[in-house]
Amino acid sequence: MKTIKRSPIALAILAMLYEAPMHPYRMQQLIKERGKDEVINVAQRASLYQTVNRLEREGLIASQGVSRDENRPERTIYELSPAGRAIMLQWMREILSTPSQEFPDFPAAISFLPLLTPDDARQQLEQRAVALQAEIDRIEQNLRHAIAMPVPRLFLLEMEYLNATYSTQLAWVRAVIADLQSGKLTWSEAWLRQIAMELSQPSEHSSS
Repeated sequence: MKTIKRSPIALAILAMLYEAPMHPYRMQQLIKERGKDEVINVAQRASLYQTVNRLEREGLIASQGVSRDENRPERTIYELSPAGRAIMLQWMREILSTPSQEFPDFPAAISFLPLLTPDDARQQLEQRAVALQAEIDRIEQNLRHAIAMPVPRLFLLEMEYLNATYSTQLAWVRAVIADLQSGKLTWSEAWLRQIAMELSQPSEHSSS
């Protein structure tokens, strides 16, 4: 059975069409209006249209017709197919129930931290801490505004999640910065060469 590629933007398209048939431009508008662009990248409309075309080829959505408005180009209206609804619900259950390895940039860079000097690494992490705090402040302000409207919590869960993950990351980054400042965490080229040499030597267990 063919595996259908899952992505945040594909899930968003299926979810939008679950509400009602619409054209891709309207999908992008709704995603932005509802703040879903905090977690779904729709900045480039081309990627949205490419995903729409792929979902249509895979039979998850279907063209319903063309919208013709005065002074506007024709826009194709799409609807969700029964197969698309089934895949949408399958993806939701898989994503919510099963953690996946996502390979983000930051942990990858952390794994190669010794490429920088301890002082350089500390300076870069200090900049990240400032950026994280600014993002947390922005999200918390948006949450306060939404709650005051009031917006039901159900529609704010992704912002709560982002706030929690950024806050956890900020606490960890600040702890690493503190260890770099105190010298508790440090390295040098000579020490790195020594460690590399020790790791390259066969252990007694492997040589026996």
